[in-house]
Amino acid sequence: MSTKPVVHPRPPSVDRLLTSVRLREGVQRQHDVVVEAARAVIGEERARLAAGNDPRLVDALVDDVLARLDAQVPLDDDYVINATGVIIHTNLGRAPWPEIARIAVGGTTGYLPLEIDRATGRRGSRYRRAEELLVALTGADDALVTNNNAAALVLAVGLAGRGGVVVSRGELVEIGGGVRIPDIIRRAGAKLVEVGTTNRTRAEDFEAPLAEGRARAVLRVHPSNFSMAGFTESPDPARVAELAHQHGAFVIDDLGSGALLPTEQFGLAHEPTPAERLAAGSDIVTFSGDKLVGGPQAGLVVGRGDLIARMRRDPLARAMRPDKATLLGVAATLGLYRAGLATSQIPVWVMIATSLHDLRARAERVASRIGPAASVADMSSTIGGGSLPGETIPSVGVAVATPAADGLLARIRQCGRHAVIGRIEDDRVLLDLRTVHPDQDRQLAVTLRVALAAGR
Repeated sequence: MSTKPVVHPRPPSVDRLLTSVRLREGVQRQHDVVVEAARAVIGEERARLAAGNDPRLVDALVDDVLARLDAQVPLDDDYVINATGVIIHTNLGRAPWPEIARIAVGGTTGYLPLEIDRATGRRGSRYRRAEELLVALTGADDALVTNNNAAALVLAVGLAGRGGVVVSRGELVEIGGGVRIPDIIRRAGAKLVEVGTTNRTRAEDFEAPLAEGRARAVLRVHPSNFSMAGFTESPDPARVAELAHQHGAFVIDDLGSGALLPTEQFGLAHEPTPAERLAAGSDIVTFSGDKLVGGPQAGLVVGRGDLIARMRRDPLARAMRPDKATLLGVAATLGLYRAGLATSQIPVWVMIATSLHDLRARAERVASRIGPAASVADMSSTIGGGSLPGETIPSVGVAVATPAADGLLARIRQCGRHAVIGRIEDDRVLLDLRTVHPDQDRQLAVTLRVALAAGR
């Protein structure tokens, strides 16, 4: 006796599904992209039916097609709740932008007076607002904005041509991403001249290569992402600049994080500012826009007008210039410093300046919303992002006791609309509120409640 083969129901054809998608949505989408999504959904449906599942209605398949297409466009509110206590978190995009920078960048959807002189109607300098603000904030002759600080440093070192660039051995560092100072100098075509030792370098160490004409430039690299302690010595910046100028050389100062506010007023170690280094005789100072400046990723260059002009004319400068959105975001951020609003509107400085009293009050409310597993706890925040290494700020947050801290940490990254990123200490999940915006407190508590319930 023969048995009949099992016949599985079939999904709708691609044409039928496409017709239903067009009837559902008035948005005009590119045809081949919609076809690709429809075929993928039908393939998944065919696999479901082969596994013995009931067929779904065409409307449900249309939902899947549209969801697959819409997932390619990030939502405006697709953010992460950073409860790690690391203010400039490299894995989370470094410095969160000020609201005014986000609004300014939103204006780039239209045309802009980017390279036009409004008075004459002729072509003018590429949008200068950010550079004018850098000049005003640092006292430099001129300024330049590049797409990141590594690019700024490459252009600055390029000023030496094929001449020598003298660097202390204690500053031949890796600046991140496997990029090392010796490699940058060699790639720029210059010759590396090492002086001093790893732990001790004096101003006098620079004199011989300068006097002998073996160096056209001195490069000083501020240790913004590491620290050395013990038997150490660093040369006085003003004395190094004096020696360089005596022998016709110029000084490049790479500050990395580039604070524009005095960090010591917030209980942190002093971080040299661009204005200080220029006043001490540096000819070019480079720093990042997305660290302690607190804005979009950019390389910010300030210094002597003639040297900046040469950097601007360098053919590589075009490859390293930022987009209009970056220029607008940087200008908006720098404008907050000029307006005296940095500590109230630039998120990095708002977080640094937030008082323990305010953090404790918030922590009490968040802990009460989470439930008995949560308690208020003292903790320490760090600056992060290669800025002020080893420096911490007292903070307050919420500690959640759980027998499986790793599991809870994984669930809060995945179970909510917005991923919550925390840390583990002493088998507890810690949520540092210094790096959490107050508007995110309620969502943080909801995510923790759901994650705790899912782990029971």
